[in-house]
Amino acid sequence: MQGLLIEPASLPCACEALRTEVRAFLAEAMKDVPPDRRNRNWSGASPAFSRALGARGWIGMTWPKRYGGHERSSLERYVVLEELLAAGAPVGAHWVADRQSAPLLMRFAPETLAPRIVPGIARGEVYFCIGLSEPDAGSDLASIRTRAVRTDRGWVINGRKVWTSGAHRAQFMIALVRSGEKTADRHGGLSQFLIGMDAPGLTVRPILNQLGEHDFNEVTFDDVLVPHEHLIGREGEGWQQVGAELAFERSGPERYLSSTQLLLEMLDAADADDPRQAEAIGRLVAQYGTLRQMSLGVAGMLSRGGDPAPALALTAALVKDQGALVEQAMPDIAHALFGGRARPGSPLAQAMRHATLSVPSFSLRGGTREILRGIIAKGLDLR
Repeated sequence: MQGLLIEPASLPCACEALRTEVRAFLAEAMKDVPPDRRNRNWSGASPAFSRALGARGWIGMTWPKRYGGHERSSLERYVVLEELLAAGAPVGAHWVADRQSAPLLMRFAPETLAPRIVPGIARGEVYFCIGLSEPDAGSDLASIRTRAVRTDRGWVINGRKVWTSGAHRAQFMIALVRSGEKTADRHGGLSQFLIGMDAPGLTVRPILNQLGEHDFNEVTFDDVLVPHEHLIGREGEGWQQVGAELAFERSGPERYLSSTQLLLEMLDAADADDPRQAEAIGRLVAQYGTLRQMSLGVAGMLSRGGDPAPALALTAALVKDQGALVEQAMPDIAHALFGGRARPGSPLAQAMRHATLSVPSFSLRGGTREILRGIIAKGLDLR
């Protein structure tokens, strides 16, 4: 069994000064945002808020300046993300583009697509969605049936994607589709493409979640023509590229801070003299601390440079899996401690309702629990 070599990371003084700056900004920018809107956390979206963050240099913080980035450290970026999530800031418009789409373009299309598109992401003006899941495929990306056929005019794409978060507000999608025939390698023949969401033949249909909110979508491609230069990386290597992309998606603090508002409301409502409440909330805070050390350790690895890919994939899966378990348990704990005392319509009651209806999805998004545990088992040489 191989060791999990994630060194604990500590934040330098410059990061704490930045934290103070971010908190001051959020205190003013969020002063009129009611508690029920903060419950949406990073699924809430405000283009105006994204542009304000871009103007302050808090999107694309670690990217090279040639792409509109600011060449700051991964630890500084981590601090900004923590504060945004703790405040329940509406960062959903630019979130995917900042977290994974721009890094993917800079790595696999550094001279073509990245210079044209990434600076707009850093300004908080350009938004992305991810085209992975398909009907009857779920997390089994080897079963993808959406197909791209090369022609003289470009690639012609036909198929469907489902559960596509933010597709209704994104300008671009990075889609994983089949560009070659299936072989003995189940993940062979897959490629990634950059697709404009205004392309003729592309249709976005809403899928409402359990809260009645519009976050998800079904996206249909009917002979959608994509320019040749919008192939990202090399044809047939999409699976390997997606693996690197999903590691960034799974390791961030959003994987255990999605229900932060409920924890804050529980803390406000708690009775310091009640040992039952102290024990239950204390356990939650301790679990948060452990997950933060794991996630912050990844940020520390990135800040030191090198190639953290093997450890990153394993740790990301652990953070995402364990973070979902902690957050999915939180509504039950809240109901057990405060269910009979939460006044209807109060911030605590609203947070409890939102979390209760939201957390079932936490073990699906970003990879199902079964997929993640397969990654963990493989990374630990258990299979």
